Amino acid sequence: MKQADYAKFSLQVDLKKTASRYTHYVGKQIILLFGLLVLTFWVAVFAIAEGVYEISMKDLLGVLTGRISGHAATVIWSLRLPRVVAAMVCGVGLSLAGLGVQSVLKNPLGSPSTLGISQGAGFAAAASIVFFRAQVVSVAMFAFLGSVSAAVVILLLTKARRLSPETVVLVGVLLSALFSSATTLIQFFADEMQLSMVVFWTFGDVARSSWSEIGIAAGVVLPMSLLIAYLRWDLNVLSSGEECAQGLGVNVETLRILVLGAVALVAAVVTAFHGVIAFVGLVAPHMAGRLVGKAQALLMPFTSVLGALLLLSADTLGRMLIGSGALPVGVVTSFLGAPLFFYLLMRRMR
Repeated sequence: MKQADYAKFSLQVDLKKTASRYTHYVGKQIILLFGLLVLTFWVAVFAIAEGVYEISMKDLLGVLTGRISGHAATVIWSLRLPRVVAAMVCGVGLSLAGLGVQSVLKNPLGSPSTLGISQGAGFAAAASIVFFRAQVVSVAMFAFLGSVSAAVVILLLTKARRLSPETVVLVGVLLSALFSSATTLIQFFADEMQLSMVVFWTFGDVARSSWSEIGIAAGVVLPMSLLIAYLRWDLNVLSSGEECAQGLGVNVETLRILVLGAVALVAAVVTAFHGVIAFVGLVAPHMAGRLVGKAQALLMPFTSVLGALLLLSADTLGRMLIGSGALPVGVVTSFLGAPLFFYLLMRRMR
């Protein structure tokens, strides 16, 4: 065999081995993703069936198929199912928002909370309750405007000053501190009723959702998911460095503004309807990265499923611990997310 033929044959063998290994790897990841989906479905069924008013699996199936009505149907369709669906939609939205921020800023601490978007919503909601005596719908509108305002400040600075990713995160931290201090100052002027409303709203809760609010949130989360899926190649290239991305034809500045704008819109809608829910957007992308690496094609679906599973599990745990459902999901995610993120950080350092 000639040397050129031998080299060509060796290259074909190596390519076949590489393709076989990649196919085996992707198959394993698909099985793992399917397992996470099954686990999420099981947690959702458990959350619907368990509670102060227990519902058997037979009654649950009867209500979902329309064969059974009465108290069980009222509890499922009016209370538990909206709560479960809201937790899953918010989990997907916040986790993808965190993934988008971490990808375009190349910062592992990126999330809607660290950029001040969630804190902007909290400040606006507190101001509407204390100074304008707003009702539930008005509070949601004020919170949405507060989130969008914080995001607009970051986007304008990014566009006008061409800030580096590190500087964008620092600006977000400054906005977070500013809005948090302003919210505390507003609480100082509130009476007892207003103070309780502000504190309850800032805790974060998915139990307050109606089907219309869930539909609006899902209508915003879905386009952002499609956008990140469409930009997956650009985000993969950006992870190798801005110079490499620009050399391959990626407009880094436009990509960054586009993703941050989509993230801000999702975070604004979720926070406006459900309050401040921390750590989901920070932890879920890291957990997905530990499972599948940095490839966006696999990272995005794993992040979505893990975000839904984390928030749904946290809400179910809080409801089981209290019984009345009075423990807000934002408190549970903070208690669970902080040690989990510390563990991930120590693993990363090792």
